[in-house]
Amino acid sequence: MIKYDKYKNSGIEWIGEIPEHWAKKKIKYFLKWEKGINAALFTSDYIGSNIGDYPVYSGQTENESILGSINTYDYDFSKKVLLVTTVGAKAMTIRVIQGKFSLSQNCAIIFTKVSNTNIKYHYYFLLRLFEFEKGMISLIMQPSLRFEDLNTFFGYLPPLPEQTAIANFLDRKTAAIDKLIENKKKLIELYEEQKQAIINQAVTKGLDPNAPMKDSGIEWLGKIPEHWELKKLRYIGTCQNGINISGDSFGKGFPFVSYGDVYNNYELPTDIDSLVDSSRKDRENYSVRRGDVFFTRTSETIEEIGIASTSYSDIKDAVFAGFLIRFRPMNEILHYGFSKYYFRTNLLRRFFVKEMNIVTRASLSQELLKKLPVCLPSIEEQNRINDFIEIECNKINQIINKLQKQIKLYKEYRTALISEVVTGKICIV
Repeated sequence: MIKYDKYKNSGIEWIGEIPEHWAKKKIKYFLKWEKGINAALFTSDYIGSNIGDYPVYSGQTENESILGSINTYDYDFSKKVLLVTTVGAKAMTIRVIQGKFSLSQNCAIIFTKVSNTNIKYHYYFLLRLFEFEKGMISLIMQPSLRFEDLNTFFGYLPPLPEQTAIANFLDRKTAAIDKLIENKKKLIELYEEQKQAIINQAVTKGLDPNAPMKDSGIEWLGKIPEHWELKKLRYIGTCQNGINISGDSFGKGFPFVSYGDVYNNYELPTDIDSLVDSSRKDRENYSVRRGDVFFTRTSETIEEIGIASTSYSDIKDAVFAGFLIRFRPMNEILHYGFSKYYFRTNLLRRFFVKEMNIVTRASLSQELLKKLPVCLPSIEEQNRINDFIEIECNKINQIINKLQKQIKLYKEYRTALISEVVTGKICIV
């Protein structure tokens, strides 16, 4: 690692020493910013619409912060500028953009106000600065970036050729690291697909490849083992919508199974974080028992409807959210381990997506859910299927965990490299 010849104290603890010839100035003297003001563009009616050629950026959305597109634009930059989110979970997220665009009110653009500065150099410096600032925010506070605070921050200006060299160096290095990360993510996707294929095969075809098969009469399901039953959900249990209760009842009381608890987990967590002040009658009507299967009932997109999570145990005094439907199977007809995988298989997505396309709202009714076809091996065979899936998927999960650890290390290295270079700990010129 090559260092500069001479250093001086930056006066800032997290930065430490900087090269002696670098100038220390408040950021406001060489960068300026402008906050988005078009609140009308950030409405539920507009999100995702594409009615023109010019993008609208918002820090609160995925897909590289693109909210949609319209026929007009508010900004036109032939040179690169920085887009930064100002509030919310994604606050202080930053990226480089250029061209003609508009902004929603929860983000801003940052651009240079002097000629002897390179915007990509500042992009990397601000990445490190914002990471430090986010680390100082209490977990109970909503992250935000106030430009009054940004005005007080210091930046460090190497000569322009050095800024450019630093930016080019980090462009090359981070692109190489990002490529490695992307390759690892693609491998994870392939292993996830392999897991899903194992699950699909086991819960719809069984474990015996020589078993006689019969036509299920359902296109997406195809053939099933001859000795299996196939019944609609309505004939093997009961359905119940979740509790509707006032907002001031939350934060105290008894366990509350939320939409996220179901959406994010094959197996319902036993340690429920959310609480609600439910009555004894509520806890009887909306109880959570081992073997219950919970389905997401409503969402903004069809793809998030009908996602299932199975309870492996009774959860004492718990109730579940109104955005969920509880399916409680009859005794000894479904093994909870089989339910965990059957109702979460992506084959069932075909049923929900097809049926939901004929309704106007992304909402799952009990009547529609009760039409869901369910494969029914014997309880003993369901148990064997569950054991097989657990063993095979655990093997794959171990590989995925290793890949995820590698991705974490790459990201940590990327962050450390940027920090070392933009604070002058490494000389690249």
